[in-house]
Amino acid sequence: MAERVVELRGISKSWGAVRALVNVDATFATGVCHAVLGANGSGKSTLLALVATLATPTSGTLAHRGFGADRTAIRASLGWLGHDALCYPELTGRENLQFAASLYGCGAADVDAACTRFGVGNFADRPFRTGSRGQRQRIALARALVHRPSLLLLDEPTTGLDDAGVDRLAAVVEEEVAAGTLVLLVTHDAPFVARVSGKALRLERGRVEAHRLHFQGSVR
Repeated sequence: MAERVVELRGISKSWGAVRALVNVDATFATGVCHAVLGANGSGKSTLLALVATLATPTSGTLAHRGFGADRTAIRASLGWLGHDALCYPELTGRENLQFAASLYGCGAADVDAACTRFGVGNFADRPFRTGSRGQRQRIALARALVHRPSLLLLDEPTTGLDDAGVDRLAAVVEEEVAAGTLVLLVTHDAPFVARVSGKALRLERGRVEAHRLHFQGSVR
């Protein structure tokens, strides 16, 4: 399998007068889970949105190698978990997953597999809006992965999860990395980063502050 790479060179992004990212250089490749760290407002979510093709850079170049030739192909390869669960509140969790799966030509077996991976139990058959924060997060994670994406972007994925949910998420991240998925996550959860991340990038006021390595198993 060819290595998949997302490469940012001289990337800057402004939202009006606000400079969210300034001259960022970064390379994200398969083989490890990448984490983006930093304080609130440091540009983490903006960087994730650029990689997801949900926003465009103000300047610089952003390349997706191994994901297809255009934005449509990239988005077909994308699994996305943002601050919004992207689930319909009146539908059940399972109906939300079925709808997401249908957009990618996936079926009931894929929905069942996603539910199993994240421990989505009986609450899958209740309206999404009635679930606890952690239950809704598990369904949102299952939705992001139901179609087996090759580019997985996770923004604060441990939010609302109990210890069992975090354990399941860590196992899924490790499985996806081993399968050749490019995994990039944004989080303030330092223990989770130490547990799953192979490489981290820290942003400070939109600029790259430092890269450092984390070794899996260092924090358990």
